Amino acid sequence: MAYISFQPSDHFNTKIFTGNGSTQSITGVGFEPSLTWIKNRDHANHNVLFDAVRGGSKVIYANLANAEATASGVTAFDSDGFTLGNDSDTNRNTNSHASWNWLANGQGSSNTDGSINTTYTSANTTSGFSIVKYTGTGSNATVGHGLGAVPKMIIIKCLQQTHWWFVYHSAVGNTKKLNLNTTNDSGSASANYWNNTTPTSSVFSVGTETGVNQSGQDYIAYCFSQKSGFSSMGSYTGNGNADGVYQHLGFSASWLMIKRTDSTASWVIFDNKRLGYNVANYQLYANSTSGEGNNVLLDITSQGFKCRANHLDVNGSGASYIYLAFAEAPLVSSNGVPAVAR
Repeated sequence: MAYISFQPSDHFNTKIFTGNGSTQSITGVGFEPSLTWIKNRDHANHNVLFDAVRGGSKVIYANLANAEATASGVTAFDSDGFTLGNDSDTNRNTNSHASWNWLANGQGSSNTDGSINTTYTSANTTSGFSIVKYTGTGSNATVGHGLGAVPKMIIIKCLQQTHWWFVYHSAVGNTKKLNLNTTNDSGSASANYWNNTTPTSSVFSVGTETGVNQSGQDYIAYCFSQKSGFSSMGSYTGNGNADGVYQHLGFSASWLMIKRTDSTASWVIFDNKRLGYNVANYQLYANSTSGEGNNVLLDITSQGFKCRANHLDVNGSGASYIYLAFAEAPLVSSNGVPAVAR
């Protein structure tokens, strides 16, 4: 059975809150977030990401190619949550919002493991999550991620120019890429994205593509290594049936994001805090401004998830999918309590 020596909610937690259209402090996260991703559930607002490396009020949009902007969204990271300004993407009056929060290590410090010395690398080696800010060189390069383990998923965004998001996933490989802000399939990335090189326990590689390594441009990278009992990054093949594929994770998921890789489909997100339980776990979409959907797509179980529909986003017949998942509880956690289905 999967066992971890820490509580998953000390490193990742979903917090639901209602906007007030003004300013407010959101508490109850359980730690000071290093990355906060917010999506309005009730209205067509952007997916907005703020992190401690770039600093409060610096926003990037998961569903857009736009450069980093200044917005009164998350204005500060606090000991038990974060402070909001009056930006409509994060704090629209009376609307329910989902916030997804990860713990790294604050702003971090420079990492010199790669050929590019990072501006900041904020790493949580316990949970396998780091935030990396670096400046591109325009030449094939390596970048230190600080995890001490091989990352299986890396999400990169250029901060100063309009560029798509680029995603590396180990199940897709180092010759292809995905784009967080689009429904595109994985396609061929040639050598220009990851230099046809798999990440190591100390660095990831970037090629000469301007979306990941343009000379003089700043980039942010979110890196994830797999920790048994806390996180899982893998793949599966859909069967196109209501009695769908079961994917074992080794824990009950608190957050799950799925993307089809062989054809166009959305990046669909589930969590354990929003309304909607088996067999109707509600969905949000990383690549879209759409509000919450209520299609019956999957069950979250005590050890993984079970697809419940013939739907292109999660279970098309013969379709290929990747996922990223974090635990609500492993089969047994440090409190000795076994996980149960919801």
